[in-house]
Amino acid sequence: MKKCDLVFHYHDQTKHDYYRYAASLGHLDWDNQPDPFRRFIGSRLISLPLTEVHPSLEYDQLYSQKIQAHPVSLETISALFFYSLALSAWKQFQDTSWALRVNPSSGNLHPTEGYLLIDKIKGKCFLPGVYHYTPKEHGLELRTEFGLELWKELTDQLPQGSFLVGLSSIHWRESWKYGERAFRYCQHDIGHAWAALAISASMLGWKLQILNTISDEAIAQLLGLNRFNDFELDEKETPDLLAVIVPSNDTLKPSQSLKQESIQKIANGKWYGKANKLNEEYYPWEIIDMVSDACEEQKSDCDIEKPSTQLFSVTHPLPVNDVKQERKNTFLAGHIIRQRRSAVAMDGVTSITKIQFYEMLSRVIPVVGSMLWDSIAQRPFIHLGLFVHRVVGLIPGLYALVRDPEKQSLLQTSMHAEFQWETPPECPQSLPLFLLEEKEVQNLAASVSCGQDIAGAGAFSCGMLAEFEEPIRRFGAHWYRRLFWETGMIGQVLYLEAEAKGIQATGIGCFFDNPVHDVFGLTGHTFQSLYHFTIGGSVEDDRLSTLPSYHHLASSSIL
Repeated sequence: MKKCDLVFHYHDQTKHDYYRYAASLGHLDWDNQPDPFRRFIGSRLISLPLTEVHPSLEYDQLYSQKIQAHPVSLETISALFFYSLALSAWKQFQDTSWALRVNPSSGNLHPTEGYLLIDKIKGKCFLPGVYHYTPKEHGLELRTEFGLELWKELTDQLPQGSFLVGLSSIHWRESWKYGERAFRYCQHDIGHAWAALAISASMLGWKLQILNTISDEAIAQLLGLNRFNDFELDEKETPDLLAVIVPSNDTLKPSQSLKQESIQKIANGKWYGKANKLNEEYYPWEIIDMVSDACEEQKSDCDIEKPSTQLFSVTHPLPVNDVKQERKNTFLAGHIIRQRRSAVAMDGVTSITKIQFYEMLSRVIPVVGSMLWDSIAQRPFIHLGLFVHRVVGLIPGLYALVRDPEKQSLLQTSMHAEFQWETPPECPQSLPLFLLEEKEVQNLAASVSCGQDIAGAGAFSCGMLAEFEEPIRRFGAHWYRRLFWETGMIGQVLYLEAEAKGIQATGIGCFFDNPVHDVFGLTGHTFQSLYHFTIGGSVEDDRLSTLPSYHHLASSSIL
């Protein structure tokens, strides 16, 4: 089978339906749960300081104005990870405790690992090196170091002062619980982590841009992931993405890349540490290995035509002045980011206003100059099919948000012919939101989300509808991952928007794929629903205690 056909086979095989769930073990072996924290035993750990570097930055500033760039230092590198991949709190029930993180994860399993490649960190790291980020300790583990000349050779094409961050996945962490569908969830998590890093970089006045000119093999070499003797066979890490962080006004150009000869030299150097063993027993999911191999981005893929960047909106769809009329409180960006939680239940009564609803949706529309959407630098492929329940001023029903207005016709012809496609009242002209059908959809939303009440008990929920077959065949099988990453990025924005409005959100990976398509009239592989989200008033579990994220470390003003 061709790689694209393998991807379509995997996607169809791992669909849930009313009478058939994707394969999993069917039970949870809690004694065999993977360790949520990877460490490289034998490598040097550099502790990062818990200090505040942007105490007065308001959440809205992330969208409304340019933030002055901070210099690269131990403190700002610490802040980059503290507001993206770090622990956000500990939860405790009786004698059991578990950590939460800034970046969300399906089932709080955290298959995503983060890496830093930098020339030096004043006062701590005097040579360029590759570091693994350890969220439990909030530190950096040195994997390898090399000379400054090699760093200059590696990054010769990049903007001055740039450094790199990388993300990888341990698929077993997810498949332990979710079985063959786990590969999908790992890609959601990469999208969340990517967005979290881009937002954190923006808080420092830096720009994060994905590097589209490098293969997965090269990423593995550069991060040390191809050093198979350093990992347990069933606990290997799969390279996902490498991004450039530019701490200045410069911009990464599409053609700029890293030198392959330099990558090879780094890979051939001395490396430190061996990955800790996460657990003792494994269940092989060959279909995950198959789709992972099919989705590997080859060197030849880097030369394939990339999506256009010309379709981004040039202004924000919702004027800031309209939003300010609704705001009564000032929210600090750092607090919103670190207080983000995944709701476990919705109260079924909390509503939001239509202006709040419009603002939330406007934040997921790609905009030139956005802290987030510039990092992806491509036109959008994901649109939202919305189930609206409790939005004051809007009729309950099915809605659609067309994130690329030029795809409205394609969506209309792909969906039910009887849909209305009417602009809701007082909707900003530049926000491509449409009422499809007036109806009560609470039970429907819950039903297609694997019967989970949380999908119908919020203010609204959504299915993220991807342009599917055409981009995968056009850009390559690896684009399957990219579509999921885009959904994770949208999800991260919705999480923060919910927190900023005093409500909460949660991502839903368990839904009945084809029944969701039936709701909107979608057939074939033209569009596929990849991720669901629900937003509303959350119900807290008062049996749980919450502890500070780094209570086991030295006290700090930002704990």
